[in-house]
Amino acid sequence: ATVSYLTPPAENAGLYKGLKELKELISSYQGLRENEGRGPAIVNSIVSTAWTCNLDKDIDDLPDLETYDAKNDTPERRDDIVGKVYSQIMQIESRLLPCGLHTVGVPPSADEAVATLVNIAQLDRPEDGIEGIPRVIASSIGRDINDIYRGNNNGVLADVELNDKVTQASRAAVRALVSQSTDSNGRVKEVKNFFDEVGGFFGGLIGSKKPWTQAIIDNGFPNVSEERLAPVMAYLEFCLKQVVANNELPGIMELLNGQFLMPAPGGDPIRNPDVLPTGRNMHALDPSAIPTQAAVEVAEDVVRKLLEKLADENNGAYPESIAFTLWGTDNIKTYGESLAQVLALVGVRPVADSLGRVNKVELIPLEKLGRPRVDVVVSCSGVFRDLFINQMNLMDRGIKLAAEADEPLEMNFIRKHAIEQAEELNVSLREAACRVFSNSAGSYSANVGLAIENGGWEDESQLQEQFLTRKGFAFNADKPGMMEQQADLFKAALKKVDVTFQNLDSSEISITDVSHYYDSDPTKVVQSLRDDKRKPMSLMADTTTANAQVRTLSETVRLDARTKLLNPKFYEGMLSTGYEGVREIQKRLRNTMGWSATAGEVDNFVFEDANSVFIEDPEMQKRLLETNPNAFRDMVTTFLEANGRGYWETSEENIERLQELYAEVEDRIEGV
Repeated sequence: ATVSYLTPPAENAGLYKGLKELKELISSYQGLRENEGRGPAIVNSIVSTAWTCNLDKDIDDLPDLETYDAKNDTPERRDDIVGKVYSQIMQIESRLLPCGLHTVGVPPSADEAVATLVNIAQLDRPEDGIEGIPRVIASSIGRDINDIYRGNNNGVLADVELNDKVTQASRAAVRALVSQSTDSNGRVKEVKNFFDEVGGFFGGLIGSKKPWTQAIIDNGFPNVSEERLAPVMAYLEFCLKQVVANNELPGIMELLNGQFLMPAPGGDPIRNPDVLPTGRNMHALDPSAIPTQAAVEVAEDVVRKLLEKLADENNGAYPESIAFTLWGTDNIKTYGESLAQVLALVGVRPVADSLGRVNKVELIPLEKLGRPRVDVVVSCSGVFRDLFINQMNLMDRGIKLAAEADEPLEMNFIRKHAIEQAEELNVSLREAACRVFSNSAGSYSANVGLAIENGGWEDESQLQEQFLTRKGFAFNADKPGMMEQQADLFKAALKKVDVTFQNLDSSEISITDVSHYYDSDPTKVVQSLRDDKRKPMSLMADTTTANAQVRTLSETVRLDARTKLLNPKFYEGMLSTGYEGVREIQKRLRNTMGWSATAGEVDNFVFEDANSVFIEDPEMQKRLLETNPNAFRDMVTTFLEANGRGYWETSEENIERLQELYAEVEDRIEGV
């Protein structure tokens, strides 16, 4: 049995240094944008500070610092610049940051409860007839929340401002709910009932607005519907009761006493609050039931955004082939979202039987699909292979269904590539259409992460060969129960890839928290195999919030670095935990370098700023050295290795300082 427990509390990453200054400047601009004297001057300061914060990497058309003068620009163009900068810093500020560890048996603080419930509240749950708070608020001013998200993502100033306002109102509503049950110590132990019969009776007698409705009104939305808020607020009250339920220690004791422990699903409490309360015997899911219909709908939305982004980048042309990475635990948490994305790109639909088991796929006609079928090369983790062998069968059958469809090659890239590869490798069309790969039975990962962590690799070609050797076992539905090494077929499929793609679906773990993400990233592998040696575009889908976004890998690495590695809230929090905290900081630096090795998508400023934070500051040096000298030595080694391998260009002064520090730390460890 496995006793479940709450995920660590999370809070917004917040802003610091130049990013904080940027938000203050934008706030000033909002009040003075009509002032032709002050407004342009503030825009000039915003542009200058944005360059200082390296936001030019995220905003393609950020004006040139040397030549731009906002005084000579139109008000519309000034709004456009400010809107795009505002959108970027709001992404950084609102990103969730896990803080510390969950302590079994300790009820959450009010702030921790609010952080969890705000994220539950933003999601629509149509199967339960529940609209998310942001959608209800947006409808009160005649807007659709998805349109606001779209405008926000495109940097439309009015929509960025409105999205921020909606977010603050949602948070205020949740805080109003939680504050009713917060004790004098700032913790939630018992939840007051607002939605039982007694609470509803007294509320009706008084005739006043509910506290959460009033909070939203106070935040600038006077027409919000209390009636439409009722389902989501009742749901949040129920979730709050589950969050604070003291089941974990009793559950552990029941188990240790050999008693029956009630089973419950596992997963992400944000996406699926049914995993609450914790302290029960956790199981994952029924593998035969994924992807669920809800997962298919989310996946189709992500695929639409993905293809829109790629078409915009490529003059309206669709990619011919996309390399996918599928993870076991991620598909458990999302009930098969990334699996459904693969099927959606191919243009096949999963079909469930009367018992809800997904055991068949059908081809979506091209007329209904409205675009070409995109080829995929799927690299499954070892855990995915173990848990979801039936879903690998489903994907393989769906891809072969598309490959055998009698359709124009310009509208079916799977068939186009399978025909070419069948001729090149002298195999049948069905065998050439194998696109689902993993490790051999009993083997896990590409071990690229292990090589990078240990520093035991000569050059990138060694890492690439390791990936191809370990991940080149094909699944073939025509030969069930076998994973055959098909290195030539794997290489032939990868050399056609235009885009590499992965998913981020939980705020708990991001791309520099663990080595798994870059371990299975094939970006530079594809570049080495392509005839033109062009590096494929690397993209990441972020579905950790209701506003699902598709970003480039370099954008995601920058966002992760700004919210974690370079963020005082993160590294000071880690340092407060002592020895292990320093190791966690070093781990993220090493994983950042891993992305340089496998994808080449880490900007120079990330290493430069990290060096400024952890190495140039004598006080910080001393803290790291005294807290965990071994991890600090590894940190210094990582900086030197990043420079030596050509991933970080810096001054000779910095390199000499690092070399001297390495010798000093070695002496400290050896007791010299």
